[in-house]
Amino acid sequence: MCDRARNNAIVKTPIALIAGLLIASATAVTQVSKSDDACASLASVRMPDAAVTLARVAPAGAFTPPAADDGNRARPIDVSAAFCRVTMTLTPSKDSAIKVEVWMPVAAWNGKFQAVGNGAFNGAINYGGMAAAIARGYAVASTDTGHVGGGAAWALGHPEKVIDFGWRAVHEMTVASKRIVDAYYKKPPRFSYWNGCSAGGRQAMKEVQRFPGDFDGVIAGAPALDWTGRAAQANRLAKLLEANAGGRLLAADRQALHAAVLDACDSLDGVKDGLIENPENCAFDPGARACQDSSANGCLTLPQVETARTMYASPPNPASNRRIEGLRPGSELGWTDLGWTASARATGLDHFRFLVFADAGWSVKQFDFDRDIARAEERDAGTSNALDPHIEPFIRRGGKLIHYHGWSDPQISPGSSVQYYTRVVEALGGADRVHRAYRLFMAPGMAHCGGGEGPNTFDALAALERWVEAGTPPDSILASHATAGAIDRTRPLCPYPQAAVYAGSGSQAEASSFACALPPSPRPRK
Repeated sequence: MCDRARNNAIVKTPIALIAGLLIASATAVTQVSKSDDACASLASVRMPDAAVTLARVAPAGAFTPPAADDGNRARPIDVSAAFCRVTMTLTPSKDSAIKVEVWMPVAAWNGKFQAVGNGAFNGAINYGGMAAAIARGYAVASTDTGHVGGGAAWALGHPEKVIDFGWRAVHEMTVASKRIVDAYYKKPPRFSYWNGCSAGGRQAMKEVQRFPGDFDGVIAGAPALDWTGRAAQANRLAKLLEANAGGRLLAADRQALHAAVLDACDSLDGVKDGLIENPENCAFDPGARACQDSSANGCLTLPQVETARTMYASPPNPASNRRIEGLRPGSELGWTDLGWTASARATGLDHFRFLVFADAGWSVKQFDFDRDIARAEERDAGTSNALDPHIEPFIRRGGKLIHYHGWSDPQISPGSSVQYYTRVVEALGGADRVHRAYRLFMAPGMAHCGGGEGPNTFDALAALERWVEAGTPPDSILASHATAGAIDRTRPLCPYPQAAVYAGSGSQAEASSFACALPPSPRPRK
């Protein structure tokens, strides 16, 4: 999925980062200053199934993460303030070895705790996300989810490690980390937040669904909710295109297809601005660009047309009849020669190879969609998938959930987020009941966890803090797009099913020219 540098769910340009820091500085903080001895004393904290392995103050400035098992050292990251660094190993099962780090500001703690998520199959502490949290005054924690490295070979013969990865590691990390925060500051955090995108968004949803008391507020960005379904989609496309080079959409083909999609659907929202506000309204058929010679101006061969249709398609899950969502019109610039992104293909291959078939030699050539997706869901049994819509316990205890997804995401279908939100509304008895605690924000033109042609930089954490701490729900979130560091477009992100509607006058590049309102009803997708 996304790399660790992008897993923090606050997507920022430098200007937005400065704004975030100003917000943090305006927030009341707990003015504490802890000695080195106070940090070192945490080595003696005793907890069930947990061992503190290091407790030491780290100075502000460059922090170099520990060397990986292959001996390679990560690049230093800049940390804005001195912090007490605690490392732990958690062992909730005999086969568990969950690594956790907790960082706590030595001074000016804001009184709050934040946990940051991972990407793909994880296997590493999210140090970049931790540094961002320290910059805002948070005590923060991250985990490798119980294994090292980004693949899934570790899962062979280790069912307990699969459970650690699926949901147990983040919960155990949260419990142990709060204990460390309490021991260091002599009081528990006033508020606790989860902040993650991609696999970190999936982790967010597992926390909401399984452990509703862990966090007061949760940010779930582009969550890999249908983990097995997305893996199946990636394998389906990879199998098709590995065997059929003539059906591959190369870079020039994808550019032409994207231009055709915008030509057909850009103006449906009343503004021709290079963005599709709501791709659910876009009924574009790639067959409109069909011709015999793919070298012709913007045309596609019939095999390429079928590839594009397959990319957009959302076939039913043969086991549950739930749709396995395809990508949406507008995402074409993020596609690859073999369909979905390289990360999506690698994650999908490893999931079926190691978690479904337990066969290191398994390849996508052996993949059978109808048979294997049913087997994948049976084997998963809700361990990795985060599809349970019954989140009433989280809502009843006052939890708040901000869920966001880019409409142009080429890696995790934005349709899976819309589908999940709709299922929650159905399960809880109506949008009004859901809206007071859970809001979904779809970002036109945004790719996976950021990037893309649309406004893709916004401060979801500040919006969540206002909702949790001041009772002010996010009726919109201001997002911006920048080119070469200069902001060139702003737009409100609206709580689904609302979308940003142009007022009819004013600059189309300014958020003030738009208001959140219900868009036209979407056409049924095929």
